[in-house]
Amino acid sequence: MRSTVAGEDLTTRARIRDAAIRCIAVYGVAVPLRTIAAECGVSASLIVHHFGSRAGLKEHCDRYVLDAIRQAKSAVLDPRIGPAALQDQMEHIENYASAVAYLFRTIRAGGRTATDFLDRLVADTEAYLEEAVAAGTVRPSRFPAERARALVCFSVGAVLMELPGPDEFLDLETFPARLRSYTERLMLPILELYTEPLLTDSTLFDACLAAQEAPPDS
Repeated sequence: MRSTVAGEDLTTRARIRDAAIRCIAVYGVAVPLRTIAAECGVSASLIVHHFGSRAGLKEHCDRYVLDAIRQAKSAVLDPRIGPAALQDQMEHIENYASAVAYLFRTIRAGGRTATDFLDRLVADTEAYLEEAVAAGTVRPSRFPAERARALVCFSVGAVLMELPGPDEFLDLETFPARLRSYTERLMLPILELYTEPLLTDSTLFDACLAAQEAPPDS
């Protein structure tokens, strides 16, 4: 009996988590707990029972989404499975719609929660990039942490322009098609930019690096 109850408990937690991710994606981070409860057919008190509080539920969803992003990115940069993983993710891009919308809802909400989430996203990005450096699929950087933050800022900023405001309704029925259109439109130029440097030589980089390393009075 304990084994059965434990299994049911995990299933309920997963249903609540998935419902919370969908509701935050659609309505924003301020979505009422009762809306999440109605989405998965449970009571608000049961959500509190499983996660302790609304903040506990949000933290659980944050970690789940961040882990999913890191796993997807790590797979693409894995030299053994990278091309196949990228093709699979492109073919099933709709499966990532809720998580992508959740991510940008969280960041767009602002405040300490958004800052902490973004910092964790940057830390995860630096970690999987360093794994890819060790695997030989990514070049090492003089500034690994700063490079990770720059890449996150580029990608987040671009997609934010495609989304509604912090508390405006987002239609999860139409958003997957928009996500696919956005990805297909930018995937090749982004890969080209990452694979074949935009600049033909290092003149500008060398000048900026020299200026940064020069003594303050020079």
